[in-house]
Amino acid sequence: MMTIAEAKQRLTIPALWVRLDLPGQPKASCKSPFREDRRASFSVSVDGMLFNDFATGEAGDGVDFLRLATGLSREGACRKFIELAGGGYHEAKPLPKRPAAASQARQKPLLPPFQRGTGADFVRLARLRNLSVEGLQLASARGLLWFGNRLGVDAWIVCDGARVNAQARRMDGGTWGHFDGNPKAWTFGGSWASWSIGAEEAKSFPKVALVEGGGDLLAACHFIHCESREQDVAPVAMLGASQRIHEDALPLFAGKRIRLFPHLDTAGQDAAERWTRQLESVGAEVDGFDFTGLHRTDGTPIGDLNDLASISADDFETERETWAVMP
Repeated sequence: MMTIAEAKQRLTIPALWVRLDLPGQPKASCKSPFREDRRASFSVSVDGMLFNDFATGEAGDGVDFLRLATGLSREGACRKFIELAGGGYHEAKPLPKRPAAASQARQKPLLPPFQRGTGADFVRLARLRNLSVEGLQLASARGLLWFGNRLGVDAWIVCDGARVNAQARRMDGGTWGHFDGNPKAWTFGGSWASWSIGAEEAKSFPKVALVEGGGDLLAACHFIHCESREQDVAPVAMLGASQRIHEDALPLFAGKRIRLFPHLDTAGQDAAERWTRQLESVGAEVDGFDFTGLHRTDGTPIGDLNDLASISADDFETERETWAVMP
């Protein structure tokens, strides 16, 4: 019987990368095959034995790489790694894939466990984002808002029951200085970046508020609460304007009335057009909310739904569409 140490000598990460048919090319500086990566923050050692994701902090050997790619347990990944290295692998036996649907993903969670928020967590985050505590409690009750400590920093996390996509932001409003570019949002390694957070939770609702980013997801819950729309509107978020709605999530929007809240920038407008085409292809009725001409209390232009929670009194009084923003 081949040992795992022997298997690691025979099967390198580049060879495993090809066997798994992952996107990109493994090298000393490359893009992660597991998530959207604009900065080539992934690395495979020259000998092909180790990998390092500088954006997420994940690193390891070939077995760890296989775990990220398949969602297998450590024990299962070791067995499969030995098979792939020639220790009993048969071509007719299919290689485990990442779960193809949200219901399967729940059976094999890809992401680590998070904690429910406390009253103090909700108050602190409400002050940070200028949102209602009740709106954050709604996000938590829907299973979309979580809390945890990442790299020694308190964080709030958006993630749903599918557990295949999660993004963390700091509770102090700062950036993740551990990573290149000091990003405000940290998408967990192995995430399906195009999975719509809250898509499956929206199945029983006739209407959806589809937003971009975690902050706007919380804001959607805030406005749902303020307008007493908890019974008919579900909040859903895409974690990035460059994403397309995942093909496994798209049918979950079929036949619904959906209002988009794109950011008031070029990327946001492009995303709105892309998502509208996708949603209309499954029979959804789609419209959008336009933030043009609206201002915050400090006079700065409103660019997204979270900004709208700080709308100036004058704009709120004169712009009647802001009195009921949910679909």
